[in-house]
Amino acid sequence: MREITQFYIDGQWVDPIELNLIDVINPATEKAAGHVAIGNAADVDVAVAAARRAFTTWGSTTAAERLEVLNAIIAEYQKRMDDLSAAVTEEMGAPDFLSKNVQVPIGLGHLMTAAAALPNYSFAEDRGTSRIVKEPIGVCGLITPWNWPLNQVMCKVAPALATGCTMVLKPSEVAPFSAAIVAEIFDTAGVPAGVFNLVNGDGPGVGTALSTHPGIDMVSFTGSTRAGVEVARNAAPTVKRVAQELGGKSPNVILDDEDLAKNVAAGVSSMMVNSGQSCNAPTRMLVPASRLDEATEAARSVAPALTVGDPTGKVRLGPVVSEPQFTKIQGLIERAIADGATPVFGGPGRPDDLPTGYYVRPTVFRDVTNDMEIARTEVFGPVLVMIGYDDLDNAVEIANDTDYGLAGYVSGKDTDKVREVGSRIRAGSISLNGAQLDPSAPFGGYKQSGNGREWSDYAFDEFLEVKSLLGFGA
Repeated sequence: MREITQFYIDGQWVDPIELNLIDVINPATEKAAGHVAIGNAADVDVAVAAARRAFTTWGSTTAAERLEVLNAIIAEYQKRMDDLSAAVTEEMGAPDFLSKNVQVPIGLGHLMTAAAALPNYSFAEDRGTSRIVKEPIGVCGLITPWNWPLNQVMCKVAPALATGCTMVLKPSEVAPFSAAIVAEIFDTAGVPAGVFNLVNGDGPGVGTALSTHPGIDMVSFTGSTRAGVEVARNAAPTVKRVAQELGGKSPNVILDDEDLAKNVAAGVSSMMVNSGQSCNAPTRMLVPASRLDEATEAARSVAPALTVGDPTGKVRLGPVVSEPQFTKIQGLIERAIADGATPVFGGPGRPDDLPTGYYVRPTVFRDVTNDMEIARTEVFGPVLVMIGYDDLDNAVEIANDTDYGLAGYVSGKDTDKVREVGSRIRAGSISLNGAQLDPSAPFGGYKQSGNGREWSDYAFDEFLEVKSLLGFGA
């Protein structure tokens, strides 16, 4: 059993002001894997005060000094990768291969990307007789989700550190184990006291306290659009900056050519990664209506490879993260069938051989129209819908007919046509012909998928204020 009974504040592990423990459930067993202390506004006050004290010195450090700290963190992170992988698998159910090969390395990737960008990033420029400088915004409240825990923590923490900000992190109380190891890594790496603080808690208790706190200069939030709206409302009275990476219902446009079957199969496989629990998952597959039967067979061919089971074994999909998530997904699947969607494979209920654990049958639907709930709501599970289009103009129209705009995907043999369709999709990140995510490229959304950008040196700008020194060069 893992016991996280303290918070990391001002360079040391400290007891909560009031001890309140909750269970952390292993989604594969439905049993408690440990406990985590849940903080409150008073704990946030202590952490913010530590971060404000630390900012007086950390905010004035040089890029070279901050790079030295980042490199020390990278070295310690590399030593703890096995520990981090085991924690991610236990806390949120990612299969062992995914934790080791993707979940943990992507966190390291954000640290290394920030370290590589920092020496070449310009914090000042001269224009006429003025000097324009970029200064750290101050103390940041970082609120992260459970689905890609290390990715989401590091794509906020790394640029905040690189730009000279101090911070208070609230990881998801559903998956707190890996974040506690991160705090241990930062402590061992010698991050100055108060620069990085961790307070565990839920949204109403700690998330709200961070977003309303007058001592917090910026909130960076990743999560659902609904929760993001509440964060923005809470932050408004203090006019703090809010950066948000929210939900998605991303289109995957498969072009009408001889590679259709191959691209359909690849799209289904890609969507099912992490049991579909990715905000940028390609959940709406758009295929030529005249070839829907062919696309259906191509999708069905993938089903045998989508093995589901104990995430510590050799499976492609583990459980979804929690009972509420499982229940939500089951309801969406059942209502989709009632609305007229036809399962290509999968459907409601657990896999027959898995009576325990929050396991969802990988599901693909056809006979879906873009006005159905299943085509408009973010499922956050292994559920994909296939929608027919008449021509490419119609495909782009359907792709953009969504409240979201986080990601999009286009696949086909004609590279120029792929690029042209991709340029017409209103989303922040478009993958062309299976291109993988690039830590050196910005990530973020249009419309209700958020504002601001994470990843790469574009993320630095989110944590900086711009000052004009007029007459500096006169």
